[in-house]
Amino acid sequence: MYHIGIDIGSTASKAVVMDNNKDEILAKLVIPSGWNSKETAMKIKDWFESLGYLKKDAKIVATGYGRVSIPFADKVITEITCHGKGSEYLFGKDGTVIDIGGQDTKIIVLQNGFVQDFLMNDKCSAGTGKFLEIMANRLGVDLEEMFQLARKGEDIKISSMCTVFAESEVISLMGNGATKEDIACGIVHSILSKVISLAQRKPYAENYFLTGGFCNSDYMVEELAKELQSTVRTSKNARYAGAIGAALLA
Repeated sequence: MYHIGIDIGSTASKAVVMDNNKDEILAKLVIPSGWNSKETAMKIKDWFESLGYLKKDAKIVATGYGRVSIPFADKVITEITCHGKGSEYLFGKDGTVIDIGGQDTKIIVLQNGFVQDFLMNDKCSAGTGKFLEIMANRLGVDLEEMFQLARKGEDIKISSMCTVFAESEVISLMGNGATKEDIACGIVHSILSKVISLAQRKPYAENYFLTGGFCNSDYMVEELAKELQSTVRTSKNARYAGAIGAALLA
């Protein structure tokens, strides 16, 4: 028996296969979500079937933005519950999870392995991965290059809370001769300030866990830790936290 978790996010979709004891990840996949969640779900299905993880041998739980678009799932579970469970597996029972997604940022407080409280910013993309993606495109760089530039720059204040107006600020800075490094630094710290403001509304304290698409960025982890004045832990599998949680709950 295999346990499969599928997390259809707004930007990227993740899938994880775990063994019968649910303590080992056997396979994992991340692909762009594309425009149609059902098509993405079928691509994921083809992937795990190609590896021999047939549905008759598996229990499947779906989560995420497109969880209702997975017709072959045995159950759907909210992303807050799945991210909490996956974070417990990766990091431990107590702490505050910071998940920076494509379209929302989630703050999840774990106590004794259970979700104690949570908060989401899903009304504006200014505190999410989409914001950084748009700004990176404006600077003509990819996200990794953006972080490299930001590390070398000085923070320039970008005050707007709206992505559209913030982009206008960036264009003005470019026109006024600001360096690409300084603009990149200002952009990254703009999103960090919004994420930290959200996190501090649900303070837990000693342990912070970073999940989501930026978990592999050393710069993001370092700057979050500096601003929070606390240790921020992450993992190579932190991007899969929602899918891992879904598999554990399967």
